[in-house]
Amino acid sequence: MINWIICCSVQHRGIVLLTSVIFAITGMYAALHTPMDAVPDLSENQVIVFTEWKGHGPSEIYEQITQPLSQQLQGLEDVRVVRGSSDMGY
Repeated sequence: MINWIICCSVQHRGIVLLTSVIFAITGMYAALHTPMDAVPDLSENQVIVFTEWKGHGPSEIYEQITQPLSQQLQGLEDVRVVRGSSDMGY
């Protein structure tokens, strides 16, 4: 098979050269016109929610706001992981 490919390539040099030039031009065009992001963001998409509820502790905020919100977000399409937490001062 390899011998046949080499023989055909030698016999049809013009076609091989023309195909190579077409591939090179197409590659240059693609490289120049492909949009590039200088610093790609490889992290997962995130939504951060800060809730202030004066006079209530983290456990109550978690039970009343964070947990129901996390459960509702679980039902969204293409969501793989939902994490929720409540800290003092937020």
